[in-house]
Amino acid sequence: MSDPHPEREDKRSFWQKFLEFLHPSPDTPDALIETLAEAEDKAIISPEALTMLEGVIRMADRTTGDIMVPAPRVDALDIHAPFEALLDQVIRTAHSRFPVYEGTRENIIGVLMAKDLLKLQRSPTLKLRALLRPVNFVPETKGLHDLLREFRSNRYHLSIVVDEFGNIAGLVTMEDVLEQIVGEIEDEFDTPDEEGDIFALADGSYRVAGDLDLPRAIQAFDLQLPPEATEDFDTLGGYLAHTLGRVPRRGEVWQWQNLELRVLLTKGGAVRWFQVRRPDAATLESPAP
Repeated sequence: MSDPHPEREDKRSFWQKFLEFLHPSPDTPDALIETLAEAEDKAIISPEALTMLEGVIRMADRTTGDIMVPAPRVDALDIHAPFEALLDQVIRTAHSRFPVYEGTRENIIGVLMAKDLLKLQRSPTLKLRALLRPVNFVPETKGLHDLLREFRSNRYHLSIVVDEFGNIAGLVTMEDVLEQIVGEIEDEFDTPDEEGDIFALADGSYRVAGDLDLPRAIQAFDLQLPPEATEDFDTLGGYLAHTLGRVPRRGEVWQWQNLELRVLLTKGGAVRWFQVRRPDAATLESPAP
């Protein structure tokens, strides 16, 4: 007998429809992802949900060592450095948390919140050591699912990664793990294009977007580039990567033209922000808009 109400609303829950779609269940991660892609095609799940679910599935085969920042690129603070040097490094690198070492970079003794550093300015007798928070060490072989569970249960946001011999291998944050699920997470450096691409800093240098139009960069900083440069490259970051033969790393500093360049942030295999200064001048003239 036919349904007398063919237009009747399907009252099955999302999970009921989803589980019915998965029957029989896939037997490999790749097969599951293919099934989820079909579910997205049929509008059972959204494209955003598909991206996150695929990220969660892929995480099963990934370890902390796969996503960590390698030790040579970690921005760490020396506990015996002067306050001014510490403040300069915190402002320049723009992280919210820093591992702190004593003696050598292998001897990590704690984690400093950037906001806590200002307490030293208000109370000169306060010792930096009193501001340090416990450091969490994790092996580079730890699976990402276990790492995320540990971050959540212990309320950590940063861990130091060690290799099988106990040496410092790198650093990993909760954001690094979450980006495996939800994709790139915007932060304080991720300014929308319409808000600008060259920002004057208090020390006379400039924060410059890696995707700054090359012609605008030439005009703003009086660059002397070959005529074909603007024909072959659209952005400052693209041209610099070509000149170096590789994408520069975060924290890397080098002289180019009449400028000193420092990489502030890299994401997605490209430089997002540079710091630009003239080494022979205390201040720069404001670049042309």
